[in-house]
Formats: sequence, C-alpha cells, structure tokens
Amino acid sequence: MRGEILSYDATTGAGLISGDDGARYDFTSAALQSPAVPAAGVRVDFVPEGGVATQILILAGAATTTGVAGGYAASAASAAVGAPGSGFDFQSAMLSFNGRLRRSHFWIGWLILFGANIVLNFIPFIGAVISLALIWSNLAISVKRLHDMGKTGWLVAIPYGVSFALGIVAVVMMVAGIAASGMDESYYENNPMAALSMMGPAIGIFGIIMLVNLAFLLWVGITDSQKGENRFGPNPKGQ
Repeated sequence: MRGEILSYDATTGAGLISGDDGARYDFTSAALQSPAVPAAGVRVDFVPEGGVATQILILAGAATTTGVAGGYAASAASAAVGAPGSGFDFQSAMLSFNGRLRRSHFWIGWLILFGANIVLNFIPFIGAVISLALIWSNLAISVKRLHDMGKTGWLVAIPYGVSFALGIVAVVMMVAGIAASGMDESYYENNPMAALSMMGPAIGIFGIIMLVNLAFLLWVGITDSQKGENRFGPNPKGQ
C-alpha cells in the first residue's frame, strides 16, 4: 500500500503515515527499508499490519512538503544520525540488508567501520569481539551497494570465499613444504631465513587475497547506481 508520512520524530524514531486507504498507521525507524530520511509529506510504500506500517520504502522523487529531493530530507531537523545534514541514515545503512545504498553513503559507512577497527585493534579481547560483530555492518553496506547496482547481494560472498579457499591452500602448502624438507620445527625456529623461504608461497597467496578484496571494494564502491527503480527498491539518488 502507498501513503504519505504525516509526522516523524527523529529523536524517538517514531512517526505516523496516512495510507491511501484513508487509515492512519504508526511506524518506527526500524521498519524503514531504504536509506532515505523520513519527513512529513514524503510518499512511501509500506505493508500494513493492523494499525502499524512495516517494510516501509520511501519513494524516490515523491512530492513533499518539506523540501525533500529524491526521497532525502533537506532539513537539519530530519538529518540522520550517521552524518548530520548528509542524508546518511546510520541505522538503515549499517544494520539492514534491505534496500539500496548510493556510492557516497557506502564510503561513509566503510570509513566509519575502517576507523572503528583501527581503534579496536588496540583493545585486547573486547576489541576483537566487537570487530567480529562489525562484520555484520560491513556485509550490510556491501549487500545494499550491490542492490543499488542491480546485483544480487550474494555476490558479497566472493571475497570471503576466495580468502577462505586460498587461506586453506596456503596452510596446506606450508605443511607440505615442511614435511617434504624433512626438517622439524626446531630447525626453522633456529633458521629464520629458511622459515621465511618456506613462507614465500603463503606470502604470495596473502597478496592475492589482498588484491581480490581491494578489487571487490573498488567495484562496489565506484560502480554507479542502476537507473530508476529496481527489484530492491527506488533509486536512492532519485534518478
């Protein structure tokens, strides 16, 4: 069903939608499936469940009463948490796998995660646990960026799959090399150059893994949005 946002409180994340059926529906920011910022007057598509609106998509290019262009709020009062005034919706971009994400917002999310991981590297144990949790957010922004390109989000598995497979190959090659040399571990402990030469193939494989991940990052971060609406939602740029 389609309707129009009557009100939205960015502080509480709660709002009210007037459906085209004449009824009114409550909603929260958790129900939003697009990275646009809700504002009064914005047209939306949603699924009604009783008196609550769920699975809300903000329609790009919808007529508004608050100066919204392409589905993004222009007023500072409606600015998102992640980057004030930029239209970056932190919660939707970093936690949800639904909808689409434009290139600039992808890089905002990526830089936030990159900076957070650098800081967390200096925090023993807890930092490692939080870093693992941030994989969810990294997957979220990558999946939505693929959606924006018109691709399936499952392609995000490519760098992870390649890294895992090549990591196993590197380990097998090192173990096989040690076994073939007939030397025990103490030999390599006392001969660092021999250990380094044995690790040569593994270092090369690590370099390949880095290149694959960099190539994937540049692909999803540079490729332009698919024009118009696709099966994942409206174009976040309103084009």
